[in-house]
Amino acid sequence: MAEIAPVADKVTSYFYALLFLRHPDLRALFPAAMDVQRDRLFKALLAAARHVDDAATLTDYLSALGRGHRKYGTLPTHYPAVGECLIEALTRHAPLTWDEEAEAAWVRVYTAISQIMIDAAAADEAVAPAWWQAEVVGHEPRTPDIAVVTVRTDRPYPFRAGQYTSLETPWWPRVWRHYSFSTAPRRDGLLSFHVKAVPAGWVSNALVHRARPGDVLRLGPPTGSMIVDHTTDNGLLCLGGGTGIAPIKALVEDVAEHGRSRPVQVFYGARHDGDLYDLETLLRLQRAHPWLRVRPVVGEGPQRGLSGQLPSITRRYGPWPDHDAYLSGPPGMIRCGVDALTRIGMPAHRIRHDAVDELTVPAME
Repeated sequence: MAEIAPVADKVTSYFYALLFLRHPDLRALFPAAMDVQRDRLFKALLAAARHVDDAATLTDYLSALGRGHRKYGTLPTHYPAVGECLIEALTRHAPLTWDEEAEAAWVRVYTAISQIMIDAAAADEAVAPAWWQAEVVGHEPRTPDIAVVTVRTDRPYPFRAGQYTSLETPWWPRVWRHYSFSTAPRRDGLLSFHVKAVPAGWVSNALVHRARPGDVLRLGPPTGSMIVDHTTDNGLLCLGGGTGIAPIKALVEDVAEHGRSRPVQVFYGARHDGDLYDLETLLRLQRAHPWLRVRPVVGEGPQRGLSGQLPSITRRYGPWPDHDAYLSGPPGMIRCGVDALTRIGMPAHRIRHDAVDELTVPAME
């Protein structure tokens, strides 16, 4: 790993060149433009190899990955082709450390990785479709670059508050992006997402500026572990930055629907006051539920709430001995938030998020 790290771009390019040259049929599984996708499959394979000794984490991660890859049309026969090209790319670019023992180890690791994914996909095929068709039934602009997109799926879509899905638009085939559900499961079956258009973001710009009611999207299966443990009475400490407030709102609704009065503290962070696009929704929930406390936090300029950085503000109100933490937002915010909470003594197993670590990056997305 140390030997190939400085030449990772060359290794990745060589890997894909081999894959598409020897197995041209696999090219159709990938997006037409590879600039975003290019290194993710390769990096995920390396990340899985690094975590091979953590069987529980690896199995959970790879099982979700195997289920998610069904939407691309991935078949069991595709895995040997990927493994063959992976081994050859490593062989070529790690001449100082590569030997028969190293190759045997990588073959064992890749065989285990692929088998977990194949088994998970086969089990999922018996109970769920590879993807869901989802018609846009609502498109509500909240700011010039943020919209709430609501869809109705063609069949029941089971998920839990706090989870996320992958989404494909008709304008960018085979380009999938992750979005969190912004509500708990609803009786009418509708699903909503908060989408921020980012520079050069193909999917996000299409969803914010182009999508309209009647358009049909595709959804992959739900995934994610940032869900509420309803077997405890612990309070919830929720940090939501930007559109990361979407799954936080879903968690609040989930607690409300279970009818148990457990304290929920929400710190809603944004750079500017005008970026608190969903604050009124949260304040309405606060008025309806006395166990809920919402605190807006603004980093720059005039503000309606607290001024400063979200992690440091949260630490100031700590130490939160009887709370489980839920973090959602930009990777930098989550890293700082986890660090702030561990510094005031919150155990790592009570801090939940679905971002940052390489093992949370699906291989083909």
